[in-house]
Amino acid sequence: MGLNRRTFLQTAAAGGVTYFLPEFPTLRAAETPSPSSQIRFAAIGVGGQGKGNLAAHAKNCVAVCDVDSTHLAAAVAQVEKASGKAPEGVADYRKILERKDVDAVIVSTPDHWHAKITIDACNAGKDVYCEKPLTLTIVEGRKIVEAARKNKRIVQTGSQQRSDAKFRLACELVRSGRLGKISEVKVGIPGVNFKGPAVADAMPPAELDYDRWLGPAPQRPYNEKRVHYLFRFFWDYSGGQLTNFGAHHLDIMQWALGMDESGPSTVDAKARYHKDGWYEVPEWCEILYTYANGVKVTCGMAEKGGCTFIGEKGSIYVTRGKIESTPGDIIKEPLKEADVHLYASNNHHQNWVECMRSRKLPICDAEIGHRSATVCHLGNIAARLQKKITWDPVKEQIVGDAKANAMIERPYREPWKLS
Repeated sequence: MGLNRRTFLQTAAAGGVTYFLPEFPTLRAAETPSPSSQIRFAAIGVGGQGKGNLAAHAKNCVAVCDVDSTHLAAAVAQVEKASGKAPEGVADYRKILERKDVDAVIVSTPDHWHAKITIDACNAGKDVYCEKPLTLTIVEGRKIVEAARKNKRIVQTGSQQRSDAKFRLACELVRSGRLGKISEVKVGIPGVNFKGPAVADAMPPAELDYDRWLGPAPQRPYNEKRVHYLFRFFWDYSGGQLTNFGAHHLDIMQWALGMDESGPSTVDAKARYHKDGWYEVPEWCEILYTYANGVKVTCGMAEKGGCTFIGEKGSIYVTRGKIESTPGDIIKEPLKEADVHLYASNNHHQNWVECMRSRKLPICDAEIGHRSATVCHLGNIAARLQKKITWDPVKEQIVGDAKANAMIERPYREPWKLS
């Protein structure tokens, strides 16, 4: 598209239909044009969402990595079926980064590993596709951006709603003034889908390298309800539904409000936690973000799933597979040439591949992924403290509250360090 960084950020900033239907369908290799054989991929973390991400590049994948040997074996078989050649399978991601024949890596690990692996990959000269949320903490996000820029790496965040035409249209209409001045945005996220009840700690299963799974997270006994999909409901590894679905919908909110280089000024929160402590994140929350321009964003389980933009002239609602407006003609009138036309991508993985070839920034570049994750993390900090916090989006610090500001980063367990 011929955009420099500033122009791109100014332009781009500016599951199923509802939560009761499936998320985005898993990409199959046939649905993504095969990249040049000169681009060779490796996948790090191949369980859950990692399977779908791997499928998009399996024909050109030369190595896979997972700390669970059952996931690893399945990924090796998946690539061999797609490419006709078995990839190398390893448990230590650093072995993949040492390989000269790996140009790009797909990171689909639990959140607490995202920053460490992404930064190490950038430093090793690899381009990166990292699942959302891009980080576990705010400080990690800035370090990812610095590593990407220093090493001139293409980093795509897996916030695939940016590559969906309905979400793009909603943002273009908002940015073009179809609703007039925006006063409020409502963002709905689902409730916690933890599979209870809680169970006692135990020895890890033979197929899981649990110490390596923990990595930089604090040492604690293995518990089957804290690993694999359920990791997202414990603070050591993730941030609950706010960094799960919130990372998608709050990202769209930021795009529509033109806040890809900024964020809210204040964040207030109410939260309720599981009475028996099965998990640590809120089972219910209501987060109120206020932006410097006066726009108020309410995010929580009580809101309709997706994003609702409310302005002087009406409202626009968008979620996966659906866009509607009140009055209805707001979305029916085509955009004019003079209206805002945002960065267009119709395939999130292919956009990453195209940008690896052109060296242009992808639609959900590291800076955008970091800023969107920051909104989620700020909501969780306010929810944990059950208080209002003030955010300086330029200095990226919580103002006037040392305890809250200390929560924008976390120490790494030795010997792991954030480069």
